[in-house]
Amino acid sequence: MRTLILFTLTLFFSAPAFPEQATTASDIREMAERFLQTWAEDQRDLNRRIEYQIGNVDRRLKLAPCEGDPELEFVSDPLRTPSPSILISCQGKRPWRMYVTASVQAYGPALVAARPLTRGERLSSAALTTSEVQLNTSRRGTLTDMANIEGMMVRRPVKTGTVLTPDLLEAPDAIERGDHVIILARTGSFSVSSRGKALGNASIGEQVLVENLRSARTVKATVVAPGRVEIPMQ
Repeated sequence: MRTLILFTLTLFFSAPAFPEQATTASDIREMAERFLQTWAEDQRDLNRRIEYQIGNVDRRLKLAPCEGDPELEFVSDPLRTPSPSILISCQGKRPWRMYVTASVQAYGPALVAARPLTRGERLSSAALTTSEVQLNTSRRGTLTDMANIEGMMVRRPVKTGTVLTPDLLEAPDAIERGDHVIILARTGSFSVSSRGKALGNASIGEQVLVENLRSARTVKATVVAPGRVEIPMQ
């Protein structure tokens, strides 16, 4: 009886351990599905509607088992492209990284032209309307807040129903050629002002040549407000 027990224990401790279960294509698809579902639910809270589909994953795929929780992240912004990639990575003794493609349609409210807009026209709320559009058809992004763009100028003609994107707009000139301006020379908390005349057009943040009316010198200044420019004090 003693011999039988020893033999049985020997078989038990010498038997090979069961192999760890590999991470399969089905596991990868399930991870990506949960990730996209959670993201879609978050977007719903922001008044966006998401439709998605996972791309193909090779059925023969077998990766090492993930010891901890895998990390998932978008490689590209799904609100800027309909074909974002998802990076799934696993750390541990046998780390791996896996990219999964997806097809994503993101819908949400955006500003569109309510009528044809002409080049150089200044925007007003009457010229625009809000409509649900697919947000990720263009990498240029969309605009949603009228308060941020009211008074901006249209760069080129726009048809009715066109989704407004930042590249279609530009800030109006705060200073035009021939305008009389205040030139502010500043260093730290000390400043001196003088009067000048703008020799070109510029918007806030841009530089413009200005003639100092007292000294007749021409200087390059930065527009800081309508009718006001600033130069560093020498």
